[in-house]
Amino acid sequence: MSEIKFYYGENVPLEMHKVRVVQKLDLVPVNRRLEAITEAGNNTFLLKNRDVYLDMLTDSGVNAMSDKQMAAMMEADDSYAGSETFTRLENKLQQIFNMKYFLPTHQGRACEHILAKVYVEPGSIVPMNYHFTTTKAHITLCGGTVEEIFIDEALKVKSTDPFKGDIDIHKLNALIEKHGAANIAFVRIEAGTNLIGGQPVSLKNMQEVRKICDTYGIMLVYDASLLADNLYFNKEREDQCKDMSIREITRSIADLCDIIYFSARKLGCVRGGGICTNRNDVYMKLRELIPLYEGFLTYGGMSVREMEALTVGLEETMDENMINQGPIFIAYMVSELQKRGVPVVTPAGGLGCHIDAMQFLSHIPQSEYPAGALASALYIISGIRGMERGTLSEQRSSDGSETYAHMELLRLALPRRVFTLSQVKFAIDRISWLYENREIVRGLNFIEEPKILRFFFGKLKPIGEWQTMLVAKFKQDFGNSL
Repeated sequence: MSEIKFYYGENVPLEMHKVRVVQKLDLVPVNRRLEAITEAGNNTFLLKNRDVYLDMLTDSGVNAMSDKQMAAMMEADDSYAGSETFTRLENKLQQIFNMKYFLPTHQGRACEHILAKVYVEPGSIVPMNYHFTTTKAHITLCGGTVEEIFIDEALKVKSTDPFKGDIDIHKLNALIEKHGAANIAFVRIEAGTNLIGGQPVSLKNMQEVRKICDTYGIMLVYDASLLADNLYFNKEREDQCKDMSIREITRSIADLCDIIYFSARKLGCVRGGGICTNRNDVYMKLRELIPLYEGFLTYGGMSVREMEALTVGLEETMDENMINQGPIFIAYMVSELQKRGVPVVTPAGGLGCHIDAMQFLSHIPQSEYPAGALASALYIISGIRGMERGTLSEQRSSDGSETYAHMELLRLALPRRVFTLSQVKFAIDRISWLYENREIVRGLNFIEEPKILRFFFGKLKPIGEWQTMLVAKFKQDFGNSL
């Protein structure tokens, strides 16, 4: 893969698309932004989009669809059962993953729900490279336990390891020996580990994990939601993949897995999800729950229009000029912030730019949620909505004590083909200003704390008057503009 193809000048990323439809944005005044974050309980999930300038909360369901995807939506067959739309999607997945069976769902967490219902029981253990919030919640609600067996480099914010999402093979062997293969529900590998900076998994590591699973008779389950980014990194960073096409790398990954599931809100740039397998026994167990929780087997909670768009989107994922767009713009943002001294996760991963709130706000203890405070502060001074990926995203232990995250990150997602380079530069400028004035920022305390997935709808308040002081400093430097 030639970098000349995707960059110009000094590593400035090159858009491989043109914009033909636009959506108006507003940048509300800083006083309104302070009011808005207060109304939202300092939870960026609860902000109204009308108060947001750049929505970097997530790349889930907000990626830009292509013209071909939009056109395909007009061809949808909306039959309740036996839809030709489903058949086209099923055929595309069979072609890409070489897996016979496909079960559609309304999104990725629905896949996790069904897998946990079928394979997790009280006492079950699910080893994985790193957990995702909803994955862990479904497993624990079924009485299971998540065991993270990441490599040592995974939690190092500054690193040169190209595949920080790899599983530690020695830890996996030791875990199985300790608990017994019969107690392992399955081994889960997440492409582009979400909570530790979108760090990829190598094909080599997956091959090693597969050998262990074969030795003990354990299923290997792959969360392919962030497959597109992971494929880019496989091609760019892994020697055995450099001469392979994206399609060949995809097939090599799929051939190692018993089950692949995904959120199409990320993979394919639509709304939906699905489970793929070559095993008839797996398919027969899982399919019983699709009509119960999702919908009939040929739509599973998805709009048929979205299914048509997904069929095209999956094919576009095999295009290097499509899957490079997220990683190269993220790499640019990470590089520019590094030049300004801002602590960020390296190497640059997928999904978004990840700021190390533990270092950025080193004066705030984890008990006061530094990543959440950083998300609030950045919104106030920029209108940019990011997502806390730290202790707020964990859930308390059964005794009520806080579970401190391994990393305190502010994730600034870059949805595919959505933002312009000037908007990315605006984000860099505002983050740099905030870093220079970081001592103003203080922590947060809960005022409304749900027991499950609290980061979605919990509310917090600032400790002290730091937000008012931040606005005053912002006005001093910028006046009432922007």
